[in-house]
Amino acid sequence: MTIRNWVKFFFNALVIGGLVTAVFGLVVRWEFFSGYLQSGEIWQFLGALLWMVFLGFTMSVVAQMGFFAYLTVHQFGVNLFRTLTLWNWVQLLIITVVLFDLIFFRFRLTSGETGRTLLYLTLLASLIVVSALTAYFKAKWTKKHTLISALFFMIVITTLEWLPALMVRSGNIDEWVTILLFPLLAVNAYQILALPKYNAMSDADKAKLDERRKVRRQSKERKSAKSN
Repeated sequence: MTIRNWVKFFFNALVIGGLVTAVFGLVVRWEFFSGYLQSGEIWQFLGALLWMVFLGFTMSVVAQMGFFAYLTVHQFGVNLFRTLTLWNWVQLLIITVVLFDLIFFRFRLTSGETGRTLLYLTLLASLIVVSALTAYFKAKWTKKHTLISALFFMIVITTLEWLPALMVRSGNIDEWVTILLFPLLAVNAYQILALPKYNAMSDADKAKLDERRKVRRQSKERKSAKSN
């Protein structure tokens, strides 16, 4: 990918992360934000909303770091297990382990917390559904064998990026766990679906650059031939 297209890719992901976090922050923490509006503290409201946007920027950067780390891990996995088929089975096993770990260890659900149980099951369903849809469109728009890899990235890597929030046990953590999941899902879905487009744009830019270089070289050769 060329530097110009990488910059576009980076800033588009940044904007997605900021907007999604701001929207879900308003919805999930509406009681907090509505207090500023009811008291007429518009600047405080805007400041809190802007803080949400910057939080989304941070989550976007985390997601992008995770994405490029995954590209390395994926290549390493294919080389280690020799075939893509075997690596896909390993990825499916890891997906199963991660989902099991989420349900039984990270969420720490108890029978006496019905509301919290419903919240976390909804978050789990969101993770799985968004991941499955993203993997489906990835396979449809590129190649069928990318389905498992895309599903692995969306579930396993997103969970790893989400893990620091899940490990906190104090304060109104359920709200933050909810808010932080969706920018990660949005940015990761964008990255894995948009990457081929930016790679194609980069290839086209490189082809144009090579053509311009070829034309300049031919022009210099003609001038040199005329002078001789």
